[in-house]
Amino acid sequence: MSEVFISSFDSRLEGRYHQSSMEGAPLVILLHPEPKLRETMNNKVVYTLYQTFVSLGFSVLRFNFRGVGKSTGEVNPEENWQLSDAITALDWIQAKNLESTVCWVAGVGQGSFVGMQLLMRRPELSGFVSVSPYSHSADYSFLVPCPASGIIVQDGKSGPEIEAQSRTLAERLNAQKHVKVDYLSFPEADIQYTHYLKPLYDALKEKIPEVLKHKAYKNRKSSVPFI
Repeated sequence: MSEVFISSFDSRLEGRYHQSSMEGAPLVILLHPEPKLRETMNNKVVYTLYQTFVSLGFSVLRFNFRGVGKSTGEVNPEENWQLSDAITALDWIQAKNLESTVCWVAGVGQGSFVGMQLLMRRPELSGFVSVSPYSHSADYSFLVPCPASGIIVQDGKSGPEIEAQSRTLAERLNAQKHVKVDYLSFPEADIQYTHYLKPLYDALKEKIPEVLKHKAYKNRKSSVPFI
């Protein structure tokens, strides 16, 4: 794992990067929860995602949004600066891995919302993980249609209404043709997945390869044989 700094025209983002030793390895960027709640790339759920993807052979980038940690840049509430930062991070990891044909985005809480926005704007993204996506009552109606397969994970202690929203979102997306969206529920977990980080790791390590093997990948150049 290396410390990296990613520059754009208006920001400099602090990150941690793992480069897979496997040629043509898939890529993933990780998006942390709401900065206003003092969340960072070191959030325990984000780090669990990091460990999971590393164990599956991905090249992995987690980073701090601008204004968090050592990341610089102006935070303008009238602009979608988190999406801009995610685009910067995606461009960076793709530039370092030109031979890779598979790229994912994974987010936690508010990071899930930003990740799904990114998914709609960048057609090369081929998979996603959204953990506790309704933790900030985000509106996901823009996912019409969802362009990629993925996994939605929900804790139970955020409340039954939020759990129902996440389950309904997964069911709605999974009903679309050529898309596979798995739903993982942890009824006894809180939003930090206290005491449930290892079960989360184990569940995602099993499910992510299943999504990679889904029929949506049949026409891709890389079959990702090492997973």
